[in-house]
Amino acid sequence: MFPTLSFANSEFSSAQMGARSAKAAGALAAAGIKDGDTIAIMMRNEPALMDVMLAARQLGAYFTPLNWHFKSEEAGYILQDSGAKILVVHADLLPQIAAGIPPAMRVFIALPDPHVSKSDQKRGPVAKNWNGAKDWHALLEEALPYRETSARPLSPIAYTSGTTGSPKGIRRLPPSLAEAAALTQRMRAMTQAALGITEASRCLVSAPLYHSAPCGYAMFASQSGAWLRIEPHFDAAETLALIEQHRITHTYLVPTMFVRLLRLPAELRNRHDLSSVQFVSSTGAPCPPAIKAAMIDWWGDVINEAYASSETGYLTLITSKEARERPGSAGRPIPGVSIKIVDDAGREVPPGTIGKIYAHQTSLPQFTYINRQDDRDAIERDGYVTVGDVGHVDQDGYLFIADRRTDLVLSGGVNIYPAEIEHVLMAMPGVSDCAVFGIPDAEFGQALVAVVKATDGGALTQEQVKQYLASRLANFKVPRIVDFRDALPREDTGKIFKRRLQAEYAALRQAAS
Repeated sequence: MFPTLSFANSEFSSAQMGARSAKAAGALAAAGIKDGDTIAIMMRNEPALMDVMLAARQLGAYFTPLNWHFKSEEAGYILQDSGAKILVVHADLLPQIAAGIPPAMRVFIALPDPHVSKSDQKRGPVAKNWNGAKDWHALLEEALPYRETSARPLSPIAYTSGTTGSPKGIRRLPPSLAEAAALTQRMRAMTQAALGITEASRCLVSAPLYHSAPCGYAMFASQSGAWLRIEPHFDAAETLALIEQHRITHTYLVPTMFVRLLRLPAELRNRHDLSSVQFVSSTGAPCPPAIKAAMIDWWGDVINEAYASSETGYLTLITSKEARERPGSAGRPIPGVSIKIVDDAGREVPPGTIGKIYAHQTSLPQFTYINRQDDRDAIERDGYVTVGDVGHVDQDGYLFIADRRTDLVLSGGVNIYPAEIEHVLMAMPGVSDCAVFGIPDAEFGQALVAVVKATDGGALTQEQVKQYLASRLANFKVPRIVDFRDALPREDTGKIFKRRLQAEYAALRQAAS
C-alpha cells in the first residue's frame, strides 16, 4: 500500500505515490541495486525522500538515512561501515560530506524543492559536477517502472547516536520466505499498537526522517495506506494550524515539541480547533511528567508515550489515562514483548527494585551490529536484549525508567539518576530546558552539573534552582554546579548531546583545579 502524501502545496494520491515509487525503484535497479543491497540517503523531508525509501522497500533493499547536519568524517564513517552502494543526496549537502564519500560509491544528486532553501538551486550545478555524480531526477526520467515487490521488505539500517564511541549500525536479518508473512503480521500489530495508525488516519510528521522513530512513523503510515503530511521542519504555531486545516487525527511529537507548543501565547494556543486529534505518538526521549500532564490538560486523552529503541522496537505503551494514574511510567509491555529487570550479577529482581532493563521482542527479525559482533553479543542475555537503560516495574507490571545506564552518576557511593532531577527541574517556573549530568570529582568520584535554559525573558539564579530542588529532592541530588545557557545542544528528536556537555565541563573543572 502507498500513502496519500501531502507536502507544501502539493498532494499526491496513493496511485501517484505508487507510480513514483515504481519509477524510483526502476532507477535504483538500473543503477545496480538488488535484493539485500544498501542505499544511503542524505535528504531533507520532502516527497523525493519518501520515493527513495519506498523504492528501497519495493526492491528488498536496505536504506540508511544520514543526518543532514553531518560533516565528512561522520558521514564517511556510516557510508563505509554500512556497505552502501549508492548515495542519494541533496545538492547543497554534498560539499560538506564530499571528502568522506568512498571513491567507489555511486552518487546521485537530488535538488530539493525551492521552498526548502532558495540557495539550493544556485549551489546544485556545482555539486552535480562532483566526481561523476549523476542527476537523480534525470535518472528517474529515463527509468522504467519496477513492477515487482519484494516478498521480504527490509527494515532501515539505523545508527545509534554514538554516545559511547563510534555509532553502531543496526541491521535486521531478512526472515526466510516461510517466516516472512507471519513476521510481517506481528510487526504490523506491534507498530499499530504503538502508533494507532490505520488506513483512515490523517497523519502529520515534522521531525526529520533521518531519525529512526519519525522514519518508522512515516513508513508505517505509508504501509497502512494512510493520508500523510510531511513538514520540512517543526514549527509549533504552524503545527496547530496544520492540525485544524487538514483535520489531522494522528501525529508524532517529542517532548521538546510539547515544550514549544506549551510556550505559545494562550491566545494562539486557543485559536485553533484541535478536536480532530485522536492519537499523539511520543517516543525517542522520555517525557517529564509535568510536561505530559500539561499536554493532556490541553489536548485531552490523546497523548500516548511508547518506550522503544532501534535495537528492540516498541516495548511498552502508556495512555493518557494511565499516565494520570501513574505519572512517570513508561507503561506496560505491548503484546509480544516481555521485560525483566536484573541486577549487576544478572539475577532478576523483584518489583520496585531498580536494575538494568532487558526485553524479549517476538515481533521483529533478529539484528546485528554491523562489524561489531562483540558489542552485539554483550547486550544479550538468554534471548533478552538491553540497551543499557535502568528502571523498575511495579506490582502491576508498569515500567518506570530511572535513566540510561550511561547517564547514571555515582557520587559518594550513591547512585543518582539525572532524569529524575531533570523531571523536577522542568516543572520549575521559569525553566524551559535543562540537562543534568556528572563530571569527574576528586572527592566524590562524580559531581552533579545542571545546565538550565530560562524561559524567554526570565531571570533565575543558581540559588533559586538549588533551593527549588532541595525542597523536593534529597540534598545529594542537588547539583553542585548550576549554569545557564541560551540554548542546549539537542538533536531534532529532543535528545541532548550530554557527552559534549560533560567533556566541556570536565575540561573547565580540570583547568580550574
